Amino acid sequence: MEIHLWWLELDMGAKEWLRENADADVLPDHVAAAVLAAGGEMANGTLTRREWDFIETQSEFVD
Repeated sequence: MEIHLWWLELDMGAKEWLRENADADVLPDHVAAAVLAAGGEMANGTLTRREWDFIETQSEFVD
């Protein structure tokens, strides 16, 4: 699922962590669980480059 679809379902705590820790190599368990619960996916314990780009440039516009 594209990030712009699951981002809206993500809890605020996970959103804040992702914004503050852009390009993290591994997501902590609570953030990973929130991403999966919202409908997102992960590869190798983190997000894709495209998803990180969305978080850095567009995520605040869709909150």
